[in-house]
Amino acid sequence: MRTGALIPEEAGAMPSVRLSDDGSALVIIDQTLLPNETKHLTLRGREELFEAIRQLRVRGAPAIGIFAAYAIYVLANGYAERDFDAFYAKFSDDKAYLDSSRPTAVNLRRQLDRMDACVRQSADKSVPEIVSSLREEAFVVHREDISMCRAISEYGLELISDGDGILTHCNAGPLATSRYGTGLGALLLGAERGMKLREYCDETRPLLQGARLTTFELMNAGIDTTLICDNMASIVMREGKINAVFIGCDRVAKNGDTANKIGSSGAAILARHYGIPFYVFCPSSTIDPKCETGRDIEIELRDPDEIRSKFYSQPMAPDGVGCYNPAFDVTDAELITAIVTERGICRAPYGESLKRVWSSTHEDTSRA
Repeated sequence: MRTGALIPEEAGAMPSVRLSDDGSALVIIDQTLLPNETKHLTLRGREELFEAIRQLRVRGAPAIGIFAAYAIYVLANGYAERDFDAFYAKFSDDKAYLDSSRPTAVNLRRQLDRMDACVRQSADKSVPEIVSSLREEAFVVHREDISMCRAISEYGLELISDGDGILTHCNAGPLATSRYGTGLGALLLGAERGMKLREYCDETRPLLQGARLTTFELMNAGIDTTLICDNMASIVMREGKINAVFIGCDRVAKNGDTANKIGSSGAAILARHYGIPFYVFCPSSTIDPKCETGRDIEIELRDPDEIRSKFYSQPMAPDGVGCYNPAFDVTDAELITAIVTERGICRAPYGESLKRVWSSTHEDTSRA
């Protein structure tokens, strides 16, 4: 496989994550400031890399995976002069620290484990050579995600027709992945090819990823975009404006249960009631064969102030009120029409179709 830095045509016009030109830092778009400000952050330190994931400056399962691969390389490059044992001890500590930043998305741990395997497989080499291998592996991770997004987008086009109305929840475009995205990829690729689609974006409370990020991406692509509050999804479905629901995904259990941004399962229940297909888009790396069902997925709980006061000039709830703020929910497999991966469109029974996708991916990785 070709190595070396990504060229601009690969990464797209505005990559959300990239390695700095000198390789000493990560450069990201601070997604907490969009759409009002497009600010690039240059990150080098252990704590600021952790904080970028934890505070959602970088977000989306695939983008977090890309970020993690580059981040562990950037950190490792800072202690490349140690002997192997000292190097690997520090590397393992940094890996565990980054992995603790968010618990639900499987891509974070998977890409960190992949970088760890790269180190262990090169244990007979000098530490500077190992660090160089980490750099090349991070580029491979990024390229694979770009290729994956394109393939998912092509499959997604098979599910829609010109003029369709699509409901999305949260954000699963290039900001959350790489080029094109997953849940938004078919819409962006379709627009490039002249399709006229109508997009309805759930605002996605409480962090407003749909309002701030999805509308930003789709409007920049020239797609007819309408923002709705989350609790308006039912009426737009009832009025016949929605032909399909597209969402991304942070983890897929063996049985086809999926974890995605809070509110996704509610959209699935509404879609079932109105007879609308509900599609989940994700890379095969999001399938977790160690997770039997959605009940086994750890759901991240976040700061109550995201509900009480974030985005408000003053708190919008009484002081001291209790808050429950899960970042994700689980959509039961029976509510999902299909799961779209770069390896094809999986349908029920998911225990069989997902296993085929995972097995073929694992075989390819083993041969690499």
